[in-house]
Amino acid sequence: MGNKQRTFVDANILVRGVTLPRFPYEVLRLGVLSDIRLIFSQQVQEEARRYITMKFPECLQIFERFLSIGKYQLVPNPSKEEVLANVNIVRDLKDVPIALAAIKADAKYLISTDSDLIDIDETTEELRKYITPMSPGKFLNIIMNWSHEQLYQISRRCWDDLTTPPFSINS
Repeated sequence: MGNKQRTFVDANILVRGVTLPRFPYEVLRLGVLSDIRLIFSQQVQEEARRYITMKFPECLQIFERFLSIGKYQLVPNPSKEEVLANVNIVRDLKDVPIALAAIKADAKYLISTDSDLIDIDETTEELRKYITPMSPGKFLNIIMNWSHEQLYQISRRCWDDLTTPPFSINS
């Protein structure tokens, strides 16, 4: 079922995907392998680059390698007017542009580790009318049909456990 699903990722997925080879890395890798249609906005890319540069400069090369492969769709940020008109779509105002970009990109899934986006409660009710927000582990398990055993192995993995460099041609 998961083949070519339009999947929008938040900045925390980009950051975690290049700093640890665990669930977010696997979501990004699915995009590189063209198993899903990976989507993110200009704001998401800029936030991820800024955070990686500041907190994980040793991982900036991995991030740039991922971007250079180009197996993603970069979508524009929503306008300020659109953000102001939709302030109630999620509980945290700073997440409104992310939610709107994902919806406007016609993504089916919004993958994040931000509880303001993925909690299933009244604060995400409006968002869930347009898109399915979920954590990377839940996405891999439910949508991509990865087993609990596969996920358990990934949950403990380190970079040294990979047989090829992250986001190499052989990913």
